[in-house]
Amino acid sequence: MASVTFEGITRVYPGTDRPSVDQLSLDIEDGEFLVLVGPSGCGKSTTLRMLAGLEEVDDGRILIGDADVTDVAPKDRDIAMVFQNYALYPHMTVAENMGFALKIAGVSKDERAARVLEAAKLLDLQDYLDRKPKALSGGQRQRVAMGRAIVRQPRVFLMDEPLSNLDAKLRVQTRTQIASLQRRLGVTTVYVTHDQTEALTMGDRIAVLKDGILQQVGTPSELYETPVNVFVAGFIGSPAMNLLPTTLTANGVQFGSLVVPVAAQGAGPSAVTVGIRPEDLVIAAAGEAGIEVQIDLVEELGADGYLYGHTTDEARSQIVARVDGRNHPQAGATVTLVPNTDHLHVFDTASGGRL
Repeated sequence: MASVTFEGITRVYPGTDRPSVDQLSLDIEDGEFLVLVGPSGCGKSTTLRMLAGLEEVDDGRILIGDADVTDVAPKDRDIAMVFQNYALYPHMTVAENMGFALKIAGVSKDERAARVLEAAKLLDLQDYLDRKPKALSGGQRQRVAMGRAIVRQPRVFLMDEPLSNLDAKLRVQTRTQIASLQRRLGVTTVYVTHDQTEALTMGDRIAVLKDGILQQVGTPSELYETPVNVFVAGFIGSPAMNLLPTTLTANGVQFGSLVVPVAAQGAGPSAVTVGIRPEDLVIAAAGEAGIEVQIDLVEELGADGYLYGHTTDEARSQIVARVDGRNHPQAGATVTLVPNTDHLHVFDTASGGRL
């Protein structure tokens, strides 16, 4: 096991104008589960592939432990990678797939069998060791790919969207298994996903990328409660944070007919963006100040529901609020929403940065 350090790494693909990854610096602690998250094309898979040695590093360097591996061949980096498509050998059994890397490395037959059986027990695969991949479900194939990584006992696990081919229910179940398995094994893990729900539920820390540039790195609660800019605020959380254009005055920020005092008052520009999460909005009592919203749709999810609508001002901003799933207004109605002022976020509209 080992720490991982990116020191200003950059990757520019031939024929492109801008870097796919631009001056990325990041420290990952020994035994940590770090999730790289961002929209498609943000550079997260490129970062993982540079760590694996599958992509060149045009600038900067990568360290695993104290060793500089920037120019080291993939096979000599002591890492194990789990791919999106599992990359299993169809003609081999589960046991042969899991033990193949050990066979190539010259590990004895008895030790191979012992390590494969140990990993199979961890992953509840011992009844499937003699089957071929075609006889397995998607979730079982994914666990075989995990097992193949585990038997190598690497210093670092790399996972490139390993759950994207699974259905929604199995994805929820499997992400819990992966997170708990990683904690049991204590192996440093770098996990790539575009699904911010996966990031929030699995990672010790999350690194958010946009256009190849690191936006913020922190614990799930840090990113959720104190996003550093509009992009992180809108990307982390489901449903996403409401982001509304407004003005900053000497008394606070304007939120519909309500002026909310904020710590940023008197500083920065007058044009700002206010962020408020759906769970921090409530329907106002009669005559209470807030922002007027016309409801377009109510999504009922049992105990909870989500009210989707738009503000009735000229901006017609889209807005989402969490409501009681059993007792709520209907589509077409107009309501006033009041924010929990302790959880209001204010951003500079021009730069996107937090005020």
